[in-house]
Amino acid sequence: MANEITDENNQNLSEEETKEINGNEDGEEDESQFDDPEGFVDTISDKDLLGDVLAKRPSPEDGIDSLIVVDNVPVVGQDRLDKLKNVIKKVFSKFGKIVNEFYPEENGKTKGYIFIEYANEKDAAQAVKIANGYKLDKHHIFIVNPFSSFDCMLDLEEDWSPPEKEPYEDKGNLHSWLLDADCNDQYSVIHGGGEKVDIYLNTSTEPVLLKERPGWTETYVTWSPQGTYLATFHKQGIALWGGDEFSRIGKFGHQGVQMIDFSPCERYIVTFSPLPDTPSDPQSIIIWDVRTGAKKRAFQCGNVARWPVFKWSHKGEYFARIRDEAISIYEIPSFGLLDKKSIKVPSISDFAWSPGDNVISYWLPEIKDTPARVTIMAVPGREELRVKNLFNVATCKMYWQNKGDYLCVVVDRYTKSKKALHYNMEIFHLREKQIPVDTLELKEAVSAFAWEPQGDTFAIIHGESPKISASFYRCQKGGHTTLLKTFEKKQVNNIFWAPRGQFCVLAGLRGMNGTMEFYDLNEVALMNVGEHFTATDVEWDPSGRYVSTSVSWWAQKVDNGYNIWSFQGKLLQRHSINQFCQMLWRPRPQTLLSDDQVTKIKSEIKKYQKMFENKDRMSQKKASKELIEKRRSMMREFLEYRDRKKREFQEQEDQRHELRKGFEDLQEEVDDFEEESVEFFIKEEQSIVE
Repeated sequence: MANEITDENNQNLSEEETKEINGNEDGEEDESQFDDPEGFVDTISDKDLLGDVLAKRPSPEDGIDSLIVVDNVPVVGQDRLDKLKNVIKKVFSKFGKIVNEFYPEENGKTKGYIFIEYANEKDAAQAVKIANGYKLDKHHIFIVNPFSSFDCMLDLEEDWSPPEKEPYEDKGNLHSWLLDADCNDQYSVIHGGGEKVDIYLNTSTEPVLLKERPGWTETYVTWSPQGTYLATFHKQGIALWGGDEFSRIGKFGHQGVQMIDFSPCERYIVTFSPLPDTPSDPQSIIIWDVRTGAKKRAFQCGNVARWPVFKWSHKGEYFARIRDEAISIYEIPSFGLLDKKSIKVPSISDFAWSPGDNVISYWLPEIKDTPARVTIMAVPGREELRVKNLFNVATCKMYWQNKGDYLCVVVDRYTKSKKALHYNMEIFHLREKQIPVDTLELKEAVSAFAWEPQGDTFAIIHGESPKISASFYRCQKGGHTTLLKTFEKKQVNNIFWAPRGQFCVLAGLRGMNGTMEFYDLNEVALMNVGEHFTATDVEWDPSGRYVSTSVSWWAQKVDNGYNIWSFQGKLLQRHSINQFCQMLWRPRPQTLLSDDQVTKIKSEIKKYQKMFENKDRMSQKKASKELIEKRRSMMREFLEYRDRKKREFQEQEDQRHELRKGFEDLQEEVDDFEEESVEFFIKEEQSIVE
């Protein structure tokens, strides 16, 4: 029977006993028997009894942190809804598993925003971080926010009040150095083993100290491409300085930063730090907005060992890198992939931007029976402008002329036996129809290559010691290149062109004897030869009037300092500085004059020559007068000091006698002083009397 309950000995209970246990006569439980007595107070809470179960109970906030809202989604009807869902899922499934999605509708069409729920909060945060600003097409750029951020909208005040206007902060004239009447350039000097930084104004006689600051940087400094900012390095990040007094313009926090790179337009900077990072939270490479200090995007460094990791287009509209056998090109200001996909180039070795156009060049090595290939491609259309196949290639190096008129590819090739190398240069003439390519055969390896700025000439250093040669070539119309002249038996390994072209310095640096050879390419002739023993660096000033050579303490522990030469090879200044580290000229922005205006000024230079010569002569006389006056002032100060000490000596005569009593054997006082005149040569001037 249903109401029977058996004991441990399987004996049946009576019907009344069963009713007593189960309740009433119908077998129903009597709930009144389980009621607590009146006045009973339960001291055990539900949390004590069921704490582990209650901890897992759902709450109204569950799922909110894993929910995102995507705005600016295309408004479509039912006929295109499935296609839209596929596109959205393709974009947002990259960040994690999507568990739910909702497309609000009105009048048979979507409302332009959607809700997406991820499996966890981490995936949702990643989607907000990366997909915000994603460009679906030119009319639809996603705005992605976490659903939890909408709570703050509920607390908005009904009466809107405009934000308070922040006071204007005058950061000074960031281009003040360009207003110098004599167009003198500035340069920075790091010395004291890196503990001191000085800023100087260069003049024809001696530099003028503008600013000095100990501990200004912890490693080194660098100028922005147009000279507007000076960047210094610190443990916490990068600081930018500028204006008349070099006040701080901005700071960018990147712990342990080691490298920096500016975009050509100076609008963005790229910083690198060897911080550990993950794909979900990259920290190694960060791109910043210089004006606002905002962090625009972060990237992983990957296995790239060269800096800069990103290469910028000539105007800073695009930046690109090689990643996973592809060229990834990103566009400004969205910082997203161009056309949302990389350019797949299997086994790519290197690429470079044209300095004059939105054009890239890249080369691929040989793979089995497929020859090596150099490709020139237009951006953003990805149109291949020219392709050149190369055979038996060991390696290639690409060199763009600074206006983008020419591209030279220096190729090292294997012989048929592959036991030796032979060499040639492939020169692409990009401004001519169908981009003709001129091939030059060489007998020796090229160790250095450099194009003439603003020109069609280039220089190479080829051969091995002691038979090192320097050759100059000129490109001509019709896809032809001619040899201008070869200079043999040289002790040089680097080429440095003046910023305006025409003049060139060939130098033997770092391991060579420090020879400096100055060339004029209008005459293709050697103007002068100088020497800066154990020199490590050479740098032209932006005007092309001066060139500096230096011995850095970072590379060489003795004979540290820098020299300044004229463009003709005349030594003008010699500065020996203990623990000198670095000397950098401050760059200038590009001239606002057109090519025709520059050509006209060059043709009329004789009009200004006499004026410039008179001005130089006056400045030299002024400098001589200032030097003489300075020395006279020092002489007067010395004579006044000597007279004062002589009077003090005479006034103390009685005290000396008193102190010397009993010491007759001491040397007698010497009261006589001898004066000596010193003459030195200051300057010699010659004038012709007609």
